[in-house]
Amino acid sequence: MASAKISADATYLLSDLVGGRVRAGGKTIGKLADIVITESGKVPEVTHLVVDRPFGYKSLLVPWDKVAEMDGQGGTTLNIAAPESFEGEPGKGQICLRDHLLDKKVLDCDDDEVEVVYDIKLAASNGRLFVTDVDCSRAGFLRRIGLKRLSNLIRSLAAKIKEDTIPWTYVQRLPDNMGSFHGNVKLTVLKEKLPEIHPVDLADILEELDHEHRMAIFNELDTEQASDTLEEVEPRVQRELVAALPIDRAAELVDDMTPAQAADILAVLPGPDIDAILDRIDPEEAVKIRALLEKHEDHVVGFATSHYIAFLPETAVGEVMVRYREVAKEADVVMYIYVTDRAGVLLGVVDIKELLQASLSDRLEDIMVANVVSLHEQDTIQAAAKLFGRYGFRAIPVLGDGETLKGVIPYRDIMLAQRLV
Repeated sequence: MASAKISADATYLLSDLVGGRVRAGGKTIGKLADIVITESGKVPEVTHLVVDRPFGYKSLLVPWDKVAEMDGQGGTTLNIAAPESFEGEPGKGQICLRDHLLDKKVLDCDDDEVEVVYDIKLAASNGRLFVTDVDCSRAGFLRRIGLKRLSNLIRSLAAKIKEDTIPWTYVQRLPDNMGSFHGNVKLTVLKEKLPEIHPVDLADILEELDHEHRMAIFNELDTEQASDTLEEVEPRVQRELVAALPIDRAAELVDDMTPAQAADILAVLPGPDIDAILDRIDPEEAVKIRALLEKHEDHVVGFATSHYIAFLPETAVGEVMVRYREVAKEADVVMYIYVTDRAGVLLGVVDIKELLQASLSDRLEDIMVANVVSLHEQDTIQAAAKLFGRYGFRAIPVLGDGETLKGVIPYRDIMLAQRLV
């Protein structure tokens, strides 16, 4: 075997190999540009090396069995007599580690965070070379930006630092058609706990995926997380996601949003699709959303959500805390507890922080703020924006005649409202 000089237990990092000198016949013929793999077994096996040559010479596509030596420090020796006979580039279906995978986003199934492939680990066995891990560690990042010396220092402390490497066996099989050599396929790691990813992070990764992978992940989300994630993705992806969903599923997601959020999402869809979705949700909410879409609503009540948390004044803090998890599932505003009488008149408000610091035996009327900053249902969006700017609240209650609580408008929805009306 031509690769006999490679130690049976040798391990390599892609960052140490790519860019290194490639020699043949005692002369330097170019630099290692990429490593080509195939996924025929449990882990990918290296099949070819891509070698860039000086200006004016075509690149080489050299089979792995022509590798005589690889020292792991950037030097590779080939056992070939005539480099010109290996001229070529990776073709359709061949996966290139650097070109297709480095810097691609990863859905990490270990720590539930969106990660990036900074490096790739390889290991030799019986003269063959295999991919074993993708590296998302801080050391990998430093190597990626050229700080290898600092990276090596971190690696020397590996016993004290948990490295974020993901075994290749946890990586979803890559698609057969990787596209062009300058590939646009993102690497993803299948997750067992999708619900634990923050919607902002999930939106970020969905925007990077192709349609098939995007829908596969989105369809695994429950209604609340899917709705929250849909609000975070860019309009182009929103349109694609909603258009690909069955009408009943799209209506379910929209019905879980505040009117302003729903209008913002639906604004990117064709009119018939909007009508079909709104015909399937709560009629009162549909009226509000239509008014916003038609830009006829400039009063805050049209943006106020009825999904908030409210209790009677005599309710004990302990009871609220026991019931909080249940009632918060259906609420759009969870940071404030609104205190109302049996007729729905707003008496006060309790910040969730104050609730957590109170004694379990305290009653809400004992700890509430009675002088509540509020909006009237006929107040304008502009008036609401000024009030938010003055006080910095995260949500403000909207009152009708007799101080009855008509709804609550979150700060984010006011920002959306200014764009819609």
